Amino acid sequence: MSEPRRRILIPGDRTQAVPPNAGDAAPPAEACDCPQLDPADWDGVESDWSDITFLRASVKALAGVPVGFDAARSKLFERASALGFEVPEDAMLLIGEGTFSRPLLLEVEGEVPASKEVVRPGGVAYSRLVEAPWGELAKAARRLRDEGGERYGRPPAAIYAWYLTCPLCSRERNFETLLVAHYPG
Repeated sequence: MSEPRRRILIPGDRTQAVPPNAGDAAPPAEACDCPQLDPADWDGVESDWSDITFLRASVKALAGVPVGFDAARSKLFERASALGFEVPEDAMLLIGEGTFSRPLLLEVEGEVPASKEVVRPGGVAYSRLVEAPWGELAKAARRLRDEGGERYGRPPAAIYAWYLTCPLCSRERNFETLLVAHYPG
């Protein structure tokens, strides 16, 4: 098993990105299994991606809007299982940008042989935990791209979103999403 990912807190004003108590909202009575991230571990944090591996798939998009996300997500988990890959309990499920097709990355661990489906991005990732109700995600991604450009002196190679809520808890948690700016090594 590999070492845990290293997360390094980057100093600065972090109060604007996540409203107070953003991580405190409890799931509804039906209790979903959505991830609850601690803003101190994820918001304004640089992560070393030299040790992270993803299983890659794609999801169709119509004018940038994912179509069939749930089915693509299920197939990706099934594919990981069929290949014998270990999916950690807190696995990231990232969706990238694209107009007609968007990459979908599922974090996997252990001995994962190289293939066209396996991605080892390397470098670093800078993340922001945001509340992104309808229409706000694109604006938050632009802010992250600009912030990353100032911080690293260049725009990120890719921006990914990790949707942290499901239909049961989205409104209650105000569509909490982790945005990740990736900077290859």
